[in-house]
Amino acid sequence: MRRIDFELDREYVELNQLLKLVGLCDSGGAGKALVASGAVSVDGVVEWRKTCKIRASQRITVDDVEIRVREPAG
Repeated sequence: MRRIDFELDREYVELNQLLKLVGLCDSGGAGKALVASGAVSVDGVVEWRKTCKIRASQRITVDDVEIRVREPAG
């Protein structure tokens, strides 16, 4: 499984935007479609809310990719 570490620079990021920011989708709209397909899990549970708030310490899984959301270093 490929792992991506994403450093969060604010309180939260919407799920569809996170998928775009890490390069798994070309746009937020494509991110919404990916979530709607049931292919995205947050902390091990399939997430259907396209704009759910993702915060530091959460883990998102899409196929064979795991995104770990972290607080900013320093």
